[in-house]
Amino acid sequence: MTDESGERARGNDEASDGTVRDAADGADEAVVRDAPDEQSDETPLSLEEFYRAVEWEGRPVVTAAEVARRTDRSQATVAESLAQLEREGSVRSVDVESDPVVWFPSQWGDLATRERVVLFPQRREVVVDAPTQYTRARMAQFAHLVDTTGDRDSGTRGYLYRIRREDVWSAPFDSLSELLALMRSVLPRRSGPLEDWVSDQWKRAHQFTLSTHEDGYTVLSAASENLMGNVARQKLDEEHLHAPISDTESWVRDGAEAAIKRILWEAGYPVVDERDLDTGDPLDVDLHVDLRDYQREWVDAFVEKRAGVLVGPPGSGKTVAAMGVLEAVGGETLILVPGRELAAQWREELLTHTSLSEEQIGEYHGGVKEIRPVTIATYQTAGMDRHRSLFDSRKWGLIVYDEVHHIPSRVYRRSADLQTKHRLGLSATPVRESDDEEEIFTLIGPPIGTDWTKLFDAGYVQEPEVEIRYVPWRDDEAKNEYASADGRERHTIAATNPAKIDEVRYLLAQHDDAKALVFVDWLDQGRDVSAALDVPFVSGETPHWERERLFERFREGDVRTLVVSRVADEGIDLPNAGLAIVASGLGGSRRQGAQRAGRTMRPAGSALVYVLATRGTTEEDFAQRQTRHLAEKGVLVRENDVS
Repeated sequence: MTDESGERARGNDEASDGTVRDAADGADEAVVRDAPDEQSDETPLSLEEFYRAVEWEGRPVVTAAEVARRTDRSQATVAESLAQLEREGSVRSVDVESDPVVWFPSQWGDLATRERVVLFPQRREVVVDAPTQYTRARMAQFAHLVDTTGDRDSGTRGYLYRIRREDVWSAPFDSLSELLALMRSVLPRRSGPLEDWVSDQWKRAHQFTLSTHEDGYTVLSAASENLMGNVARQKLDEEHLHAPISDTESWVRDGAEAAIKRILWEAGYPVVDERDLDTGDPLDVDLHVDLRDYQREWVDAFVEKRAGVLVGPPGSGKTVAAMGVLEAVGGETLILVPGRELAAQWREELLTHTSLSEEQIGEYHGGVKEIRPVTIATYQTAGMDRHRSLFDSRKWGLIVYDEVHHIPSRVYRRSADLQTKHRLGLSATPVRESDDEEEIFTLIGPPIGTDWTKLFDAGYVQEPEVEIRYVPWRDDEAKNEYASADGRERHTIAATNPAKIDEVRYLLAQHDDAKALVFVDWLDQGRDVSAALDVPFVSGETPHWERERLFERFREGDVRTLVVSRVADEGIDLPNAGLAIVASGLGGSRRQGAQRAGRTMRPAGSALVYVLATRGTTEEDFAQRQTRHLAEKGVLVRENDVS
């Protein structure tokens, strides 16, 4: 498999000691691919080490002497190990005239499809062939998945990761040593220059601190006089800082904290927020549900940090964990949500799982405007100037940002100015196609609960089975129409390919016992699918009361299949869907892809997700990009052609 530059195929020169040198980067450092640890003669040779030796030799057969040289063992030990592997059926041997015995793998496919990790330290990129779920889950802790490359039909698709500075800044670790330990467990060998760069970025993320002075005002502190003078005071002005306190400290103007964080982040210096945050007017709340162990860990981590973003998978109980935070903070709370449907759900969840009464919970949006000790408001309403009294009328101790990926949008950002409060963000998908998701962590707080694999393995959340299915055109007329179109029209034609209706019908028949959601992005397509299947279609045009009635019938099992538009992407509680079919999507939106898959991710039952893409069109790339966030979190994504 090659990376974007094809450098793996042409740029790596093998050194005499069996290492692979990163010639493409012009680096002096040797980058070892799956290099074996130093072994004693008594250590048996493993099948994996034999594969490496074959790969390093670059020939289909090897001698025991060549394997011994490549693995730093005696020839006798290698010969004995190879004989044992042959008895197990893993390798085979043959006598030839030029050498008594040569050895080769019994299954060449195993050699071709095994995981291989290649590090390009100068570019800070990692290419992984056929990565395991373990590797993908760990890479997600410190690297950004840029692309999946290679031929999908070969079964050896590779993943291209890049380690960016913001990945180090937001890495969910309490210490640099923990981060480096995880990196060393995944990468093929230690790289001094790379680890030095990571250490430098970790240090940069701890150079500036916001804290509370004993007299109550906020102080910006720098690790050195040079940083304060040449960075902070050069980038910030009188709108942000009152005056110097010392060579390394400055007095911060009230309300300037969010702006200071954004400006210094852009300058390459994240700010550590250690201020004494408001607890607000007291609110006595008891939680009426036992938190799972990991939910308790989330709550404890938040209490320690006082700000953060829960990024657990769908179905992991982020809402319940947020109620645990509300109980722990014990102050009046403002909950911000994308729409009124989610506001109503929050109200019901609070009444069900906490000691709060009807009179203590208010909603504030276009339909009703109530300010209570716990107020649930929409981002749109809260961001309007005429509703600023919502923020100023009470001493909120906690702000909860549900579906926090909305925060960087200009219309929602106003709410993030509440920097003096405890701030809790909730999102399974804190990613944005504009690549400004780092602002989420800048404005709200660091990520919490990023390791999805632990929850999958423990059975708390059902890991989805995700499959991209490439659908052919129904006839030449549709194919020719696509070929003659361009731009958005071309994408629309591919997305609404009539052959997808037949594929949806086939998949529903294959899983006739599952409650299913069929997602569409085009209203006409939704109506066509609805009519063909004789099932309801829910869209933004559906009256609110009718939408709620259909969703309730789906929850109760009276309706087994719903066709839904983007209105069901987020903010709707559909806890028992076992099958999701994405007939069309929003381009290559990673967030939408993960949200739709999340409709099936619950503690029990099946979790099946099919993403349909018209074969030979831009939809193939869109489908791969839509599932990229899931792949980054360790979820296996299969690909198949529909005959």
